[in-house]
Amino acid sequence: MMCRYCLLLVVLVATSSQAADWGQWRGPHFNGSSEETGLPTSWSLTDNIAWATEMPGPSASTPVVWGDRVFVSTTDTKSDTLQALCLDRKTGAILWQHEVAKGTHKDNRSSYAGPSPATDGERVVFFYGNGDLVTYDFEGRKIWSKNIGPFAFGWTFSTSPLLYDGKLYMQILQRDVAVAGQGSPGKNDSYLLALDPATGKELWRKSRPSKARAESLEAFTTPVPYVHGGRKQLLVAGGDAISGHDPETGTELWRWGTWNPERIGHWRLVPSPIAGEGVVLACAPKRDPVYAVTADGEGSLGDAGLLWTSRDNRPVSSDVPTPAFYDGDFFVLSDVRKMLSRVEPKTGKVKWTIQTPGRAKYEASPLAADGKLYLINFDGDVSVIDAKDGEVLKTISMEPDPKGSIRSSVIAAHGQLFVRTDTKLFCIGK
Repeated sequence: MMCRYCLLLVVLVATSSQAADWGQWRGPHFNGSSEETGLPTSWSLTDNIAWATEMPGPSASTPVVWGDRVFVSTTDTKSDTLQALCLDRKTGAILWQHEVAKGTHKDNRSSYAGPSPATDGERVVFFYGNGDLVTYDFEGRKIWSKNIGPFAFGWTFSTSPLLYDGKLYMQILQRDVAVAGQGSPGKNDSYLLALDPATGKELWRKSRPSKARAESLEAFTTPVPYVHGGRKQLLVAGGDAISGHDPETGTELWRWGTWNPERIGHWRLVPSPIAGEGVVLACAPKRDPVYAVTADGEGSLGDAGLLWTSRDNRPVSSDVPTPAFYDGDFFVLSDVRKMLSRVEPKTGKVKWTIQTPGRAKYEASPLAADGKLYLINFDGDVSVIDAKDGEVLKTISMEPDPKGSIRSSVIAAHGQLFVRTDTKLFCIGK
């Protein structure tokens, strides 16, 4: 007979394995996936909803969850300010809310509150497209803040902070000269930045050169950590190339490029890199293909570094969403072709492709968990899709009055789903 202590230990282990945090934009594995099980597959605006909390304004940022805390970057439309929020995961009550800056927009397509927060369980970091970088403890006390702008971008800059191995990483891939009055006078550098998350002290700053031109120098991507063959690296996509960097120093380990041999000048990059099974994906802009590169290269990679491309399989592409890696495969959501595909990493073989449900566009990145994919489109329709065969299990409308601007990804934490619309943050699952 199992002793009471052993039984309690088994229960605790089982519970903890099913109750994961979601501390970064792309989750605990930095690839859009989670080991969460028992996630909801059916709900409505009133059924199977733990809580729904009004948001002070819209935002494309994805919430992050740690323990009983939910952190949200947002705008406040009434005060025209950028806000940092902390909610109680169990009740949805706002525990604290801080004004970060006045002014929420530079253009009419997006706001400065596009980047998602990041937390390591001790502190939470918020970044905004105006350059404000601010860190709080879990009780809402400000630890430090600084502005790392200005930035040379034609549109509103967005990249999410990355907390990894005790460092805070920021990526600035921008134009080499000011544009539309944005950026520093003279030459603007593209670079990776590492900070001490406890103090904000700069640990290192490493330039990342590029042969790209004009808007193609602009990247709205987030650096992604990946460990392969015992080697840690930060994956960086933008400026017509993808590269791997040493997380300790920022030194470039390898680079592959380019998807833009003609150096077209308006190919800004939005999807972040994604890796799995020793393969790194870069999604070229517009309707161009996906490129698969080896993760164990050194130096400048030529044709030998390119494992495959989806040039002959045109549904596999993405202009905005970052793919997910789950159950040994990539899941590539194409916003421009309105398709979702399951792709084998080593070969590029497409196991299935479906047309995305509904008529609205999908720019939010997919969540992969519990044998399913969760997608949300501009109108706030959440689709639950069987990862095994692509069957659409359910589509649920979460926005009664859609404005066609929802871009925040669905996330999973502690057996629940979190869905951000323009007006509310929903916690789904009792």
